[in-house]
Amino acid sequence: MSSTSPLQFARSVAMLIVVAMPAFAGGDLSAHAQAMMRSPNINIPSRVPSINPGTAMRVPPPAMAVRPTLPNARFAPNLQTSCDPADRSASGECLDRRPVTADELGRRSQGRLDKGRSAKVTQRGEPKAAAVVDPRTIANEIVAEIDDGLSADQADALARRHGLQRISSQRFPLIGATIGLFRITDRRSVQVVSRALAADARVRSVQPNYRYTLQQQNAPPAEGDPAQYALAKLRLPEAHRLAQGSNVTIAVIDSAVDLKHPEFADASFDAFDALGGDEGPHAHGTGIAGVIVSHKRLMGSAPYARIIAIRAFGMAKKGGGPESSSYVILKALDYAVLHGAQIINMSFAGPKDAVIERAIAAVASKGVVMVAAAGNAGAKSPPLYPAGNPNVIAVSATDDRDQLLPASNRGNYIALAAPGAEIFLPAPDGKYQIISGTSFSAAYVSGLAALVLERNPTLKPEMVRTVLTGTARDLGTPGRDDLFGAGEADALAAVQAVVSPQGAPAAAVPSAGLQTEPAAARELRPAPAAVTEASPAGDALRPAQQ
Repeated sequence: MSSTSPLQFARSVAMLIVVAMPAFAGGDLSAHAQAMMRSPNINIPSRVPSINPGTAMRVPPPAMAVRPTLPNARFAPNLQTSCDPADRSASGECLDRRPVTADELGRRSQGRLDKGRSAKVTQRGEPKAAAVVDPRTIANEIVAEIDDGLSADQADALARRHGLQRISSQRFPLIGATIGLFRITDRRSVQVVSRALAADARVRSVQPNYRYTLQQQNAPPAEGDPAQYALAKLRLPEAHRLAQGSNVTIAVIDSAVDLKHPEFADASFDAFDALGGDEGPHAHGTGIAGVIVSHKRLMGSAPYARIIAIRAFGMAKKGGGPESSSYVILKALDYAVLHGAQIINMSFAGPKDAVIERAIAAVASKGVVMVAAAGNAGAKSPPLYPAGNPNVIAVSATDDRDQLLPASNRGNYIALAAPGAEIFLPAPDGKYQIISGTSFSAAYVSGLAALVLERNPTLKPEMVRTVLTGTARDLGTPGRDDLFGAGEADALAAVQAVVSPQGAPAAAVPSAGLQTEPAAARELRPAPAAVTEASPAGDALRPAQQ
């Protein structure tokens, strides 16, 4: 029997390993929201545009329809099935793993031996697997609840004991806890580090730092000036004769807003930067604020509401659209509640997240209305969050033909729909843009919630939901469905259905179920063509003059 050198033996073992169990390397699954911005000519009159629904709305030809395949649809576990369970990420997606050839593995072994290091082989003879990066999370970051009594120095010492770097930590009154954000400084996986950190007596819970993205998409080119068709669909000009959002505070958790835009002249704004840094205004955040409080050439859904513009989304370090994380979203929610927000608009989506679910429950317990974009991941997407939380009003998107935006998520958690296709909005630097997505549908509904609360500030979140869903205009399959929820929002019907705190009818309406439209709510709904302010039915629904 001939002798075998150590190098030959290592190569033989490597060849056997390749045959028995191919190794894979994770691919880049990240994608980012994008939006087209241009500067159309504006022919819309000041304050209240004159709208003729029969002629103002342009119906784009079929070739111009919004494409259902989105660059920012991160989580679509049902789109790919041709991989084993072991090759799927936590979100269910097939991982793009590249097999390592025998020659390549041999070269790696040779390189290690040449440097005086033997190949690392487990007891079974398998190569050490590289950590798989979950595209739903921020790489190498962990969020943990730690003891309230820990000082910054003690938190740093805790991090060092576990081979971590403390990025930030603070107490969040919203959830009554101290949360720390930590970075893994070596090659250990999040799972391995989380298990070790969770075993520490000074740590109460551990989770990944999840990634959130804004829910916008490219808009196809359009000819001429797009009419603000959403105004007629929602009956906003008529509703504004009764309410305009005065004395109601809406927190917008988004990217940075251009507070100097002409559409926001004399608007009431507060601002908070949950991220830090020096990024300028962004099209998404500016557009969301524009949906709500535009009041010069455009018309917002609640033009006299007070806005808390919270910058929680910044451009990704590796390029792409703005993104945020569990820790930053928690900071934004905490700030919004502490500073008097009555409504929180969340035009973003991500995976189910334990710390954010806890924060959402705390926000709901304080009587704050929450509205979120259903998401732009399409028909096969599972529920995205925070829209999937039952305490949140989830909004899908429609176009000018009352059709569902193809990219819009759907499911039994959808509360109602609002326009979200080719919306004409302000953009940074005094410009304007045409943009689509469930983000903007949610912002319209946040504005409608402000109109309702102006009419009766004592209404609880479940009653606001009841009013909005109970007065919605039914679309699609008769009754509630998974595409439009209760139907398309109707601003005029909603404000007509609310009475002042002195009136009895609103107090007599029972609380709404979170997923279904109660019979009492349906009875509140006026017939769109028959009920007017001058009719007897309209008198019954109309509150006392304020």
